[in-house]
Amino acid sequence: MPHDHHDHDDFHHDGMSPSGHPYRADNDTPLTYWQVMEIAIRELLIDKGIATASEIAVQIDTMDARSPADGASVVARAWTDPDFKGRLLQDASAAARELGFDIGALRLIAVENTADIHNVVVCTLCSCYPRNLLGLPPDWYKTRAYRSRVVKEPRRVLAEFGLTLPLSTRVRVHDSTADMRYIVLPARPAGTESLSEEQLAALVTRDSMIGTGLPKSPA
Repeated sequence: MPHDHHDHDDFHHDGMSPSGHPYRADNDTPLTYWQVMEIAIRELLIDKGIATASEIAVQIDTMDARSPADGASVVARAWTDPDFKGRLLQDASAAARELGFDIGALRLIAVENTADIHNVVVCTLCSCYPRNLLGLPPDWYKTRAYRSRVVKEPRRVLAEFGLTLPLSTRVRVHDSTADMRYIVLPARPAGTESLSEEQLAALVTRDSMIGTGLPKSPA
């Protein structure tokens, strides 16, 4: 007799289905407090006529489309244009807007890596991050382990990312806030004098703009 019941043997104990695809558990768990709040606020905005469902969807798509490539463009311009670099270090929000990136009302601060100083960014309270320029933060950035350890033992944390700095290099940790975000301006890799701005942008990694990594080598 046909039925909708699936035997437990449909999935192997190694987490693979008979077809060889990995088994992924359903995510139909109870909503978190923040998910409930998001739904309530969204429905309230629509009910009050402040925004339509379509307008909200467009804004969500716009945020999802943002990626570290935007920040990489800013870094590459700073590497090739000394005047722009000066403006970036003085007012990163305004400099980013010059390139067409909407920073909103947030204050964006650019901190420069040098031969003597290496900067790394964290948000110790939650997960404040320059999403307008770098897209969504990596999962590890939001973990309690990273948020608590990087301010206490930054060299050890960086080493776990594969970044071992000379003892002569001073490590500065910058704590983001709800209205102030940081982006690291990494040092330009050696041997890139002949590269175009577009080629330079391809060397800039997300982690290098957080400070847990370095740009790619041109090789």
